[in-house]
Amino acid sequence: MEKEQFIKRLVELRMNKGVSARDMSLSIGQSPGYINNIENGVNLPSMTVFFYICEYLGITPMEFFDTENLNPTKATELFNVTKKLSNEQLDHLIALAKGLK
Repeated sequence: MEKEQFIKRLVELRMNKGVSARDMSLSIGQSPGYINNIENGVNLPSMTVFFYICEYLGITPMEFFDTENLNPTKATELFNVTKKLSNEQLDHLIALAKGLK
């Protein structure tokens, strides 16, 4: 993943969570402008801080880099709900999801 793609993904995931860059920075124990500096291409996070970012976003590092999954937090929530559905209910959900495409 290139630096620009990393930045785009971080912005996308942060916006999905509905938090400001400042709030996210402070929540992961960094200075108020930390996430802004990443999003503006000034810095990249260390591996340790990258793991804090993923934890804050409620995703795994693998989900961070899976750019086809636009909202991994919601996808995981949906997956967890499906674990309790019957086969018939799953068939209905699949049909619904296909219809939304």
